[in-house]
Amino acid sequence: MTTLPRIAFYEPRIPQNTGNAIRLAAVTGARLDLVEPLGFDLSEPKLRRAGLDYHDLASVTVHPSFEALLATAPGARVFAFTTQATQRYTEVSYRPEDVLLFGPEPTGLPSEVLAHPRITGQVRIPMLAQRRSLNLTSSASIAIYEAWRQLGFPAGT
Repeated sequence: MTTLPRIAFYEPRIPQNTGNAIRLAAVTGARLDLVEPLGFDLSEPKLRRAGLDYHDLASVTVHPSFEALLATAPGARVFAFTTQATQRYTEVSYRPEDVLLFGPEPTGLPSEVLAHPRITGQVRIPMLAQRRSLNLTSSASIAIYEAWRQLGFPAGT
């Protein structure tokens, strides 16, 4: 078992964001789960450049569907990050087995995923009014670092 929640990108579309998420997974030790279809090929130069040489240091799994992802995390709490939520991400007490789920830019998670019975809660990252959203990997960074902080930064230096 890892010491951090998993970061999950549902149908990511921008290779640079996923490359940055691979780097994020490598430096924190979090697992990165990608739910297909992906909007790019994992061998794309933009993705490889953004991830730099972190690919070998990160745990990344591609799942053919959302159900396939959930099957790998039975009993895990799944927190859907969405601008429509009322609960703040800081109001959650994170556990290592949690899944932090993020939707694609620019649409976010679709309503059928947000309504899925396995979604434990919907949470948001506060922003100023009249702003669309944060960059996908910026959001994942904020969330995983809050979880890591709450868990005492195990293995962090």
